[in-house]
Amino acid sequence: MTPTDASVPNAADPAAARAPDLRLLALETRVWAELGLLPLHVRRLTRELPRGDGHAVMVVPGFGAGDTATLPLRRVLKRLGYAAYGWNQGINLGLRGPMKQALAGRLRTLAERHGGPVSLIGWSLGGVFAREMARHQPQVVRRVITLGSPINGHPNANNMNALFRLMNPKQAAAPDLEGFRRRIVAPPVPCTAVYTRTDGIVAWHCCLEDDADNTENVEVRGSHLGLPYNPEVLRVIAQRLARDA
Repeated sequence: MTPTDASVPNAADPAAARAPDLRLLALETRVWAELGLLPLHVRRLTRELPRGDGHAVMVVPGFGAGDTATLPLRRVLKRLGYAAYGWNQGINLGLRGPMKQALAGRLRTLAERHGGPVSLIGWSLGGVFAREMARHQPQVVRRVITLGSPINGHPNANNMNALFRLMNPKQAAAPDLEGFRRRIVAPPVPCTAVYTRTDGIVAWHCCLEDDADNTENVEVRGSHLGLPYNPEVLRVIAQRLARDA
């Protein structure tokens, strides 16, 4: 788990829009082994990892996933002493309808209920949502941790575009590059971007935060789909959450 000094390709470069190789996409089947092995790691990790201070943590799922997919991660967080919550918005099919207002309201409610800022963990597209929640309400966000989230580079550098367009037919066919570039700048809270170079869904360099006083990038080994169940990722999350206490 080491920070990277790799640069992110400029969005104007055609290579920046290149999705991960199909061989890496095929390796995403590793998720079943990663999920199956998680119970073997949990007891050891909960002995070794720093205890939480009880503050609220909201976990936002990736595209095509819901709170059920993040339940194992939230169970680990609860065992460490955090008040872990799902996003409570059903299956993540993209930002639609009143979801933006609903998420903002949920964030404020959790902050009021627990008497302090909330940490946000976003997996894949969920990390994009988490960063934007922190950008608009930094006063109620303690930190953001993204897991394989497409936050940099080019919005087409992934293997989910076709499915995303199918599920969001009213969205413009061409990506909003200007809006995407504006969102590359990290929100004004501590931000940790977790990535894997063998990511078969999102080009790994697109999962990196730009260098800033409040950002860091941490590399782990594993698949994109298995990031919430990866013991290396759980260690990174626990260490960063405890650091704020």
